[in-house]
Amino acid sequence: MPGPTNGSPRDVFARERQDHIALYVEEHGRARVADLVARFAVSGVTIRKDLLALESAQRLVRAHGGALAIDRSRPELSFDIRERLQADEKVRIGAAGAALVQDGESIVMDASTTALSVARQLKARPAWSQLTIITNGLRIAFELAGQPGITVLMLGGRVRWEALSVVGQLGDGLFDRINVQKAFLGAAGFTVESGLADATDEEAQIKRSMVSAAREVIAIVDHTKWERAAFATFCPTDQIGLVLTDHAAPTGMVDDLRRRNIDVRLVDEARPAAPAAEAGRPGSSRSGS
Repeated sequence: MPGPTNGSPRDVFARERQDHIALYVEEHGRARVADLVARFAVSGVTIRKDLLALESAQRLVRAHGGALAIDRSRPELSFDIRERLQADEKVRIGAAGAALVQDGESIVMDASTTALSVARQLKARPAWSQLTIITNGLRIAFELAGQPGITVLMLGGRVRWEALSVVGQLGDGLFDRINVQKAFLGAAGFTVESGLADATDEEAQIKRSMVSAAREVIAIVDHTKWERAAFATFCPTDQIGLVLTDHAAPTGMVDDLRRRNIDVRLVDEARPAAPAAEAGRPGSSRSGS
């Protein structure tokens, strides 16, 4: 029977019920909360908590009134689905990443959902006067377009609906004409041996250009990407300057990276010098962190 036996009886039963729910959704393609309530004789609140836990484990996707099965035949999940996975961790990683950005910088962000969290935190910060964002992410460009003091540069190429990104060679020349201080990059997988990797070579190709252009590469990867191999490497481990992740990242790999002199910050432990909302222009009474 699924689930370890060293927890409380209630925890064990919850895990068993969640396994049955995941199997039911996989077999039927979808399930309504009302049907699951009747099937398992528990409350709607309990079923919704089960669905939230299963979505966090990437075993299904919550929908209005129920849940849907994940299409495992695709090499990558759609942007909207990925955005809802590990949402709390991504918010904290995004806040930690945004706190590192100073006015006057040019930074590059990929089309990852975690980079979108960084963008939203930057949007919430006041008093930008000259911040330049280069991205291949359509959602990131839309999020920051029209924000006072923020200039958004989009890389050219072909639009990929799965990732809401732009890929291809058309935007590579831009990096020859600008100085990029920081690159904020998510990943589909992260291992010590392979570094940061993505699900498709098209995404990896544009990210390799971002890595080459930036003075510092900042990996923004929640714990579910660690010790997980993905298709195409875009940044070897020794080229990573900083890793922002959550406290559930595997301790062994965290220690290994730190022994290699790679700065790894667990977002629950990160303590910026100043809150993001108080960061301002260099030389002003507010200071970036």
